[in-house]
Amino acid sequence: MRGVAAVLFLLSMQLFLLAEAAKILTVSFVGGSHYFLLDEISRVLHERGHEVRMLQTDNLFSSGGYTNRDPKDYQITTCSFEDDYAKELKAWFSELQKEFLKGRAGLRCYLELMDHFAFQCNIVLKQSAILNSLRHEKFDIAIIDAFNPCVFLVIEKLGLPFIAFFPGTFINLGQVDIPRPLSYIPMPRSLLSDHMDFWERVKNVFIYFVYQVVNMQLQAKFDHVIEAHFQAGSRPTLSDLYQKSELWIYNTDLTIEFPRPLLPNTIYIGSLLAKPAKPLSQELEDFIGQSGEAGFIIVTMGSMVTSIEQLDIVKEMNAAFARLPQKVIWRYQRSRWPKELKLAPNVKIMDWLSQNDLLGHPKARLFVTHGGINSVMESIYHGVPVVGIPLFGDQFDNMVRVEAKQIGISLPPYQLTADRFAKAMKQILEDDKYKRAAVALSKIQQLAPFAADEMLIHWVEHIIHSGGGTHLRPYGSQQPWYQQYLLDVAFFLAASLALVAYCCVKLVKIISKMICPQKLKQT
Repeated sequence: MRGVAAVLFLLSMQLFLLAEAAKILTVSFVGGSHYFLLDEISRVLHERGHEVRMLQTDNLFSSGGYTNRDPKDYQITTCSFEDDYAKELKAWFSELQKEFLKGRAGLRCYLELMDHFAFQCNIVLKQSAILNSLRHEKFDIAIIDAFNPCVFLVIEKLGLPFIAFFPGTFINLGQVDIPRPLSYIPMPRSLLSDHMDFWERVKNVFIYFVYQVVNMQLQAKFDHVIEAHFQAGSRPTLSDLYQKSELWIYNTDLTIEFPRPLLPNTIYIGSLLAKPAKPLSQELEDFIGQSGEAGFIIVTMGSMVTSIEQLDIVKEMNAAFARLPQKVIWRYQRSRWPKELKLAPNVKIMDWLSQNDLLGHPKARLFVTHGGINSVMESIYHGVPVVGIPLFGDQFDNMVRVEAKQIGISLPPYQLTADRFAKAMKQILEDDKYKRAAVALSKIQQLAPFAADEMLIHWVEHIIHSGGGTHLRPYGSQQPWYQQYLLDVAFFLAASLALVAYCCVKLVKIISKMICPQKLKQT
């Protein structure tokens, strides 16, 4: 009887879950690690029992050979671009990599990227057959990669409520009303930690005002797209669309992020991609086994950088690896390895490697990385210290946090020589404090009350079943800026004090005339 009761209970729970299942649209318009995250979100929600479809763009940024989807997983709708444009974009990104490696990944590169996003957005919004098909499916909610402003315009066209997922740390402060006390919350690209002296706080305030100007320039890139695809009188602004998000989710957590105040409609669920390690191939196990107790080093510069364009940097890295007793597994596209350069005998290059599984291997000693947030979160999860070579985007800020947490060292690519690189790696390998700090953060991360995927499911279903995130959104987001900063109150108090002071002065003069009339006349 107990067995029958158990079966009936499981069947009733299945029916309940099916009744509660929602139709969810996920949107990913950027490749690489951005796609990995939206793929994982889609997979987690699909396995939960929800009906999931991903809207993605095709043939643009490469995901580096990544394939992790079962044919029976969630559904996919793809917006395609002309091959000529795809080639143009890849050529631009190839040139951009050279700029990164020379330390010139500045504001200009970021704004050029936004130009490409705006151009792509115009093409996506013209694909009315796809948009109409999605509109007719009547999704309950969308989960979007909030890095690309275009997704906000697409979701507005579809008329869907949405959750904004930001695939990194809090670098979009100009878009979201998150509290940001400048005395201890560093601005993006400030290269500051939360411990700032006087002049660093001055720098932080200055960057804050620069950031406001940059944010206006960014939004202006999409003005022509909005004018072309939305009717006059009902044209949205990106600022308004950012405020419409039911919830903001950030791909970080307190193992790497500095503690900061958050509003109820803002949460973080880092380490979505960090998992217990799976067994490696026999080929890799045999290679690692040759290292003995020295262990091995994992090297990858991110999903979108399959090889390094600067020959001098490749030579310096290769020479530095040759000086170490550890084996080195380096993700580098074999067909693009310089023919004139002999690979160091302790190095194995691979077109693609399972980064998470390698980091989880007991002989992993060091991770050489570009400093992307997913890579940093995986290294923390497995307790492996890092040497970071940041190239662009939030990688510089991530490495500031890595150094502040004492789990690694940052080395800019334009300062990379064999001597400096080998010295940095030896410092990490020989000083136990880095490993101890990484293990301590790993323990904190794994002792979190809820795993990242559980947090994701909990919050997405909470938003769906509670009818949205209005109850989480502070009223301050609806106030004019002068009310938010109490400037009207400050003006009232200043005017009141001025009036009181004026009245006091007048009263003193009147009393003085009454008390000493003769003296006043003589004077």
